[in-house]
Amino acid sequence: MTIEDIQNEIVDEFSMFDDWEERYQYMIDLGKTLPLIEEQYKTEDNIIKGCQSKVWVHADMVDNKVNFTADSDAIITKGIIAILIRVFSNQHPKDIIEANTDFIDEIGLKEHLSPTRANGLVSMIKQLKMYAIAYQTQLN
Repeated sequence: MTIEDIQNEIVDEFSMFDDWEERYQYMIDLGKTLPLIEEQYKTEDNIIKGCQSKVWVHADMVDNKVNFTADSDAIITKGIIAILIRVFSNQHPKDIIEANTDFIDEIGLKEHLSPTRANGLVSMIKQLKMYAIAYQTQLN
């Protein structure tokens, strides 16, 4: 699936819920399905700066695609990173770098987050794209 296909799928899933209480619960459930980072990668180097809670992300390149694993010490934040990893994991670095994240506005996520969580969301996206840039450089 392309990044855009996955984003559209997420928009469709979120549109099934009538209120934000249900959407938050869905994000929490998504967090429970997150491909968890191995304990050895839960280091300061892998913490996303700019997040209120702790969020660790690790990236590997397999068959020219970036695979992400992550974890967080907060359930909502874990749901947010799970959504982003679902979108960006197992994709080519170039596609991750060029991807827009308009789907976040479409599902209304940013407007329903506290300012600190919204900043954390931006930091997460930035960090995932930085990993992609690093791997893209290795491919060139």
